[in-house]
Amino acid sequence: MSKLYTTEELIQILAAERQACLKGKRLKLEVPVSGNPVIDQFIRTDGLQKFTAYQDFKAAIHEYQREHQISGIVWKEVKVKGKSLQYPEVDTELIALTNDLEVLKFAKNSILEFWYEVTDGMDLYLSFNNSKQYQQIIKLDVERIAQRTEWASLWKWENSSFLEMILQLGWGKPEEAYYKRGRPRSGSEYVHAVNPGNRPIG
Repeated sequence: MSKLYTTEELIQILAAERQACLKGKRLKLEVPVSGNPVIDQFIRTDGLQKFTAYQDFKAAIHEYQREHQISGIVWKEVKVKGKSLQYPEVDTELIALTNDLEVLKFAKNSILEFWYEVTDGMDLYLSFNNSKQYQQIIKLDVERIAQRTEWASLWKWENSSFLEMILQLGWGKPEEAYYKRGRPRSGSEYVHAVNPGNRPIG
């Protein structure tokens, strides 16, 4: 029986392939830009060829995940204000299996509790328009969003004078929610917590 790759090995394989594609070592040569051969001959297609080659490879890895039931989950740790939390997240290059979605749903409450604890007293903002705009909200608004969503994830931006905690509240498949291409069946909202008087940067 041939060896099965682990989640971590698939992530490494994808990273190496992505670099090969970016360096032009992998191209999908038959990629039309407009579909019109007269126009296509005047358009540089190498960037599109690199991108398409990587997307095809990534789709094959996702099929491998499904076929062999290889999880897309990686475990992250966040530390802030002397507190820490380990939580599951689907790697941005992999897909979530059905079991992965159950793990994410199970972890949602502990992520929310941690986020509420470390953001107590901070200003809250909901991002929209692809995080180009923010609207100030209150904790009750976050609770309402959380009730309508299935899973959560965290990010932290911090330096000596600034802290921003980003809470992603999502539904459906994380791989579709990250890039906003699965709406309405998959998607997410982002809540940004910053110290009073600051604005989100993430």
